[in-house]
Amino acid sequence: MRILILSRKNALYSTRRLQDVAQARGHEVSVVDPLDFSLVVSRARPSLYLRGTSVSGVDVVIPRIGASITSYGLAVVRQFDMMGVAVLNHAIAIARSRDKLRAMQLLTRKDLDIPTTVCAKSSAHLDTALSLVGGPPAIVKLHQGTQGIGVMLAETRQSVESTLEAFWTLGEDIILQEFIAESRGRDLRAIVVGRRVVAAMRRRAQRGEFRSNLHRGGEPEPVPLDALDPRYARAAIEATRVMGLEVAGVDLLETRSGPKILEINSSPGLEGIERATGVDVAVAIVRHAERFLRKRLKRSKGQGDTTEAERVLRRRA
Repeated sequence: MRILILSRKNALYSTRRLQDVAQARGHEVSVVDPLDFSLVVSRARPSLYLRGTSVSGVDVVIPRIGASITSYGLAVVRQFDMMGVAVLNHAIAIARSRDKLRAMQLLTRKDLDIPTTVCAKSSAHLDTALSLVGGPPAIVKLHQGTQGIGVMLAETRQSVESTLEAFWTLGEDIILQEFIAESRGRDLRAIVVGRRVVAAMRRRAQRGEFRSNLHRGGEPEPVPLDALDPRYARAAIEATRVMGLEVAGVDLLETRSGPKILEINSSPGLEGIERATGVDVAVAIVRHAERFLRKRLKRSKGQGDTTEAERVLRRRA
């Protein structure tokens, strides 16, 4: 099987782990920066070029699209999909999860619980917005952002207003969200691969910080899967399904009323969760890529000779 990993750098831990695991399982693997591709859009013949050479022969694409290149990265993912290549996380699903407001709208439509969220474009509605989210304090978030970037805790009405005005002046869209005090600076990160939770950890914010992201100094604590509350596993799996993702990291708050979904990450980092839990998440992702392609090949069986990808998958079965 020929796997292409879309990533800005092959030295990144998650990229390197996926590459090493796939190669160990007998696959041919390439890591390419999405920005290195040129897209060609023409009638009935979408194609991609890499350094002047037409791209072909790819069986599966594993996107690791960073927030800084979301737009062009998604265009590349979409182009592979249009070319008939199996893509683990489609462009539409990634885009849904990146837009925090859109993600929350989709989750609540399926009756999944989230912190109360308000989107406004004028300070004239600030008092109403604050009363709806039970603040201040309240969480202010950019529509798009990862690793805790663009997430702030505003503790007074004045700080909320000044923060919103600053972002609106910069042309940024923001959301105002309920601050869940009972979570006490901790959340639960569950990694979902192919409609099942494969690893989970609890993250605790460092003293003086409300964000529990490991990149912000959060401390991880492994959560064995047999000790994971089934309500949280179901919520993580359903949130991933609603987004249309095959692989995701789902962040949930633990509350007296049950799980509240904070965020869905379409390119979850593997380093923190693998080191905290000892679970080989990269193997789970590559194995799912094999199953994902096998299902596609089964659907198209009878349309041609056995491909090399099929032969490799049979050896791995």
